[in-house]
Amino acid sequence: MLRRFELLTLIVFLGLSSALLADQITLKNGDRLTGKIVKSDGKTLVVHTEAAGDVTLQFSAFQEIKTDQDLHVTLKDGKTAVGPVTTTDGKIDIATKPAGTVEAATADVTVIRNDAEETAYQKSLHPGLMHGWNGGANVGFSLARGNSETENLALAFNAAHPTLHDKITLYATSIDTKNELASPSTVANLETGGFRYDRNVNPRLFVFGAADYMANALQYLDLRQVYSGGFGFHAIKSAQTALDILGGGNYTHETYSNGAPVPPTPPSTTPTGQFESYGVTHRFAALTLGETLNQKLGKSTVVTQNFYIYPNLQQTGEYRATFSLGTVTKIAKWFGWQNQFSAIYVSNPPTDTKTDDIVITTGLNFSFTH
Repeated sequence: MLRRFELLTLIVFLGLSSALLADQITLKNGDRLTGKIVKSDGKTLVVHTEAAGDVTLQFSAFQEIKTDQDLHVTLKDGKTAVGPVTTTDGKIDIATKPAGTVEAATADVTVIRNDAEETAYQKSLHPGLMHGWNGGANVGFSLARGNSETENLALAFNAAHPTLHDKITLYATSIDTKNELASPSTVANLETGGFRYDRNVNPRLFVFGAADYMANALQYLDLRQVYSGGFGFHAIKSAQTALDILGGGNYTHETYSNGAPVPPTPPSTTPTGQFESYGVTHRFAALTLGETLNQKLGKSTVVTQNFYIYPNLQQTGEYRATFSLGTVTKIAKWFGWQNQFSAIYVSNPPTDTKTDDIVITTGLNFSFTH
């Protein structure tokens, strides 16, 4: 009997201890919530509870808060105070160790973070180049046998390294289609790759620099190099939607392999004395105009879309344009299903080639964070 009483006393003591160590939130309607305050942006308050997990409340809905844990509170004047928090009558008191109690109006609070959130925030300010990356790889494959013997392989990789002040983006794609009954066997071979660096000037305006590369066997394009720079504008920047508009200039260097035959240099290096074809090379300045959109649909689907147009500044009326639209739907934390539509238009294609290429791919997506 005594042992049962001791056990019951211990359970009650532990329950009271956990309640005493928890944060207490009283709402204006009289409801009380016990848990641990995680963060606030001045509009909502996230509280972690044992029974319901993370609960999000309107910041204006609470009447009183009393915490035992230290919170990092940032005010409108940019100052941050750290310590246990108590609120009463529209005022907030932060019991700091070095400066004593700091008092302010709750309306002046812009950010609240617990220790874990503050640590993550500080890491996001200055992540090392080897940390803070997120992205994924896409794989699509098709095979046909019988009247045709075709193989199609589509690969794509993208990675982003965002911080509060800048962002690095890397990407690469490869689409390879073969028909063993045709001559030559390669029917299509499109490869792209590049990177972009964005640096915020202020919360809305940023500057960017980019390098893009493309090879397209169907258009006899051996290599196109585009080096761009300019300004961008964060037209929409929220948790669900990110829309950027860009404008600037670029230098384009492209080489096609179907140019008119030209004599080798020196002529004696060709045993037959015949001309050899080295293709045709274009070098010109152009504008870079475009927009990029990322839209979250629900909890599992992300839509990405971008459109760029590059008017040639040296040959009026000539331009190139690219458009892509894709979706990734999460099936598991790191695994999903992707669909992609891409279109490439060139106003002055080489002889015997079309002005546009359209590519539709579908397959698996493998995401990562580091």
